[in-house]
Amino acid sequence: MKKFTLRPLVAALVLTAPVMSAFATDGYFSHGYGMKAKGMGGAATTYTDSAFAGANNPALSSWAGNRTEAGLDWFSPKRSTDAALAGGATVTSDSNNFLIPEFGYNRTHDAKWSYGVSVYGNGGMNTDYPTNPVGGGTTPMGVNLQQLIVAPTLSYKLDETQSVGVSPLLIYQTIDIKGISHFGQMGASQNSAKLSNNGTSSSTGMGVRLGYFAKVNDRLDVGVSYSPKTKMSKFDEYTGLFNSSFDIPENYNVGAAIKVMPTVKLSMDYQRINYNKVKAIGAPTANLLACMGGDSSSCLGGANGPGFGWQNINVIKLGVEWQQTAALTLRAGYNRSDNPVQSKDVTFNIMAPGIMTKHYTFGGTYELDKTAEVTLAYMYAPESTVTGTNLFAPGMVPAGSTDTIRMKQQSLGVQYAWKF
Repeated sequence: MKKFTLRPLVAALVLTAPVMSAFATDGYFSHGYGMKAKGMGGAATTYTDSAFAGANNPALSSWAGNRTEAGLDWFSPKRSTDAALAGGATVTSDSNNFLIPEFGYNRTHDAKWSYGVSVYGNGGMNTDYPTNPVGGGTTPMGVNLQQLIVAPTLSYKLDETQSVGVSPLLIYQTIDIKGISHFGQMGASQNSAKLSNNGTSSSTGMGVRLGYFAKVNDRLDVGVSYSPKTKMSKFDEYTGLFNSSFDIPENYNVGAAIKVMPTVKLSMDYQRINYNKVKAIGAPTANLLACMGGDSSSCLGGANGPGFGWQNINVIKLGVEWQQTAALTLRAGYNRSDNPVQSKDVTFNIMAPGIMTKHYTFGGTYELDKTAEVTLAYMYAPESTVTGTNLFAPGMVPAGSTDTIRMKQQSLGVQYAWKF
């Protein structure tokens, strides 16, 4: 019997704890987890050749074999806004380059059991405006939400064609908000001392991801993965902005992979992310108007206070993999997401424009020998734009005044894998 060891989990924490994700693709979830998935538009609910089962589908651990993967992604989001409260001027966010690590480990324990760990991140409710597009003036404004997720994984083969798996999700998240203290001066927060410029605040929680995978026949694989809403502790330094905790939304994937030729496989995933069921994310931004009308419970930090107004989204992920030679595998993909931000909520989302809807991806893996391989993945997301009437028009700005938020992105990642 093979000996279980915690060393991979310790190594994962050491490698990835210093840097967390800056992604803002499918809302604030990444378009894919693991560099191979990223090259295929994120379609990985049935992808077995990866150590990222804890992020994609825990049941895949039974088929991934013995491997360790470590990668680094260069991610570059470009964000700007035309804000009515800044006189309609275009303000562009700084901090456009991020280096994001990833780590995965998987091991077959015996004929039935496999285990591993995936370490990955979410985030991207991230802006760093040099001047203030919401309050006006030269005071910098921005928000940075980051989530680090460590997912130990255990998988069990039901038979030679099916497996189930479970991944506890150990989650650590941080947020840093600056430049919105004017909301307190307006009387729009129940606790202006805990509203802005309080440095980095942290939060923890524990969730779970469940998975099922089946080889229907020699050509067709299917899989499903589910994670219920995860309760997080509150950001204590920002209770004047959020009365409720910033929970991780319920999400699930359903996927299939079809081998259309001996060397070509098509993968298709459907993902649902229920942002609107998390109050701090989904509560309507218009609640702030009720606060200004005298309802204190609707102020920032109140029981009925506003969130970002994000809607639930559906994501379609399509990927193709071609075994071009014995050593070289090529990939391409397309990821299409609903926009969680509606036009009526644009003003508040100047702080956090998670508005991307289309992602085009390319990648490949080169096998150096039987024990090592290198994977590359590139993503391009063309500019997405949302325009809506300013939340405070008429009043603080003239009737009909509008705000516009826009973003475009690209990323390039490399991963090295050891197989043993």
